[in-house]
Amino acid sequence: MKELIKTFYTSLNDHNVDLMMSCYHDEIIFEDPIFGKLQPDKAKKVWYWLCENGKDLTAKFSDIQIEDQKGSAYWEARYTFGDRKRPVLNRVNSYFEFKDGKIIKHLDHFSLKQWASQAMGWKGKVLGGTSYFRKKIQHRSNRLLDKFHIDS
Repeated sequence: MKELIKTFYTSLNDHNVDLMMSCYHDEIIFEDPIFGKLQPDKAKKVWYWLCENGKDLTAKFSDIQIEDQKGSAYWEARYTFGDRKRPVLNRVNSYFEFKDGKIIKHLDHFSLKQWASQAMGWKGKVLGGTSYFRKKIQHRSNRLLDKFHIDS
């Protein structure tokens, strides 16, 4: 499973989303503070959307731990966000569950307030830690995913 996680993050850094998706089980559940809990179709779509819209996205990973059918890893994403091209360094702790040799559950945990401060400036710094902001950003992010179409 350690190689599976390495493949996932190396592929993210290379923007090879098809290879990333080969690491996910068909019933994948993904969750993070920005998108919330996503079912399989959206869980896969999020990575296509991120790589297409984050042309300068780089990912660096470390500390992969595997125990039975669970695992974890630490990773950092660097990219610019929005029209103002604000630099973001997102420090993420990921947790995984495995089934049939693939990732069936993927939970990314990071500080939404810290992310919002970097990505949105003073407004993010003020509002980023509130439940109002979390609900708003998840609603907005899911609308963007709904509108996004993967080119086949």
